[in-house]
Amino acid sequence: MIDTFTGHIAGLGTASGVRIVVGVWNQSRFGSFADVMVEDAVGHRTLLAPRQEVADFVASTYTFDEVRIEPVSVEPGAEWSVHTRSLQLRFTPGGRLWVGPLLGMVPAPLRRSATWAKVCNPIAGRLMPGVQTYGTAGGGRTEWYAARDVHRLAAARATWEGEELGALAPVMPPVRFGFASAPAEPTLTELTSYVRG
Repeated sequence: MIDTFTGHIAGLGTASGVRIVVGVWNQSRFGSFADVMVEDAVGHRTLLAPRQEVADFVASTYTFDEVRIEPVSVEPGAEWSVHTRSLQLRFTPGGRLWVGPLLGMVPAPLRRSATWAKVCNPIAGRLMPGVQTYGTAGGGRTEWYAARDVHRLAAARATWEGEELGALAPVMPPVRFGFASAPAEPTLTELTSYVRG
């Protein structure tokens, strides 16, 4: 069985040391939803999921110290806004990264394949530090990513539990939720995630 999640991932750091990864999934077996992964400056990892079935799946795939069930509202646009009870985030996508046009040239059947993701894995990590395209997903499962486009983030502002997080910063140190981090450079990536169990 292969679960597919098609949408966007935004990954960014802040001057406070809090790093944030937002998944906005337009198509999945759970329907349309968004979730947020937050790692604070001391390494505490929190999942914000909109309902229990999503939380159970994501927490079985990645590693967290805390899971919170909270409504997650996302409004895309020239400036994206993400709101939960714990997190308020706004970010502005900027220019397309150089790798974007190359991703668009890969034929869709090839891009979707696990074999292609496995071949690309060592190359992706060298070109975009923090990135992996193929790895483990917990419980003996595997996961791979098929990216279609990538834009850098030009600006962001956020509060976490009521505290301002400061200026946009690289995702450093890398986040430790799963087999891969978000890119070190803050980005918005259009992709499909595949989980095979």
